[in-house]
Amino acid sequence: MGEHALLLEVDDPEQVGALYAQLLAARADGTLGGGPTEIVPAARTVLLDGVPQPAALTDLLAGWSVAATAPADGPLVELPTVYDGADLADVAAHWGVSAADAVRLHSAIEYRVAFCGFAPGFGYLTGLPPERAVPRRATPRPSVPAGSVAVAGRYTGVYPSASPGGWQLLGRTGARLWDTAREPAALLAPGTRVRFVPVAGSADA
Repeated sequence: MGEHALLLEVDDPEQVGALYAQLLAARADGTLGGGPTEIVPAARTVLLDGVPQPAALTDLLAGWSVAATAPADGPLVELPTVYDGADLADVAAHWGVSAADAVRLHSAIEYRVAFCGFAPGFGYLTGLPPERAVPRRATPRPSVPAGSVAVAGRYTGVYPSASPGGWQLLGRTGARLWDTAREPAALLAPGTRVRFVPVAGSADA
């Protein structure tokens, strides 16, 4: 990224969320030395770009402690979801429950967008407990429809546009995940809390 960027590494996505929130708050109150211009969370790292004095900021951050869990203080987005995905039965079997119980379990969780990537508007949502982690499909699909609600590992995601994908499909939502005419364009920005609301027949938001 260049000489005015720093890459911070932590242990897990929960610490990324906590560090990301801490950095945003510090930048807002002006205690990060006039920067950075960009703060970008990922699975186990946070990228800082546009740092005026990287050495000074490195010294400052060395004295920080990071909370064990991320604060759930972002806005709440509810996504009407039709749970009719092609892999719902397989995910339910992996969890050892019926398809109806899989829907109940998945929709009972309040998720949090940990970071974005893969495609514009695609957010990696944390919240699934370790025992609900599922493997990716052995063979990815050449095209997954836009709005597909899917799980892989301990993440839930919604495909903002049609694309190849290997996540397990649980259902679909009509919510527009990426809209360049909207500010911000991404509906699910990092820190946003998300609930999937089961609906029948139509998933139009």
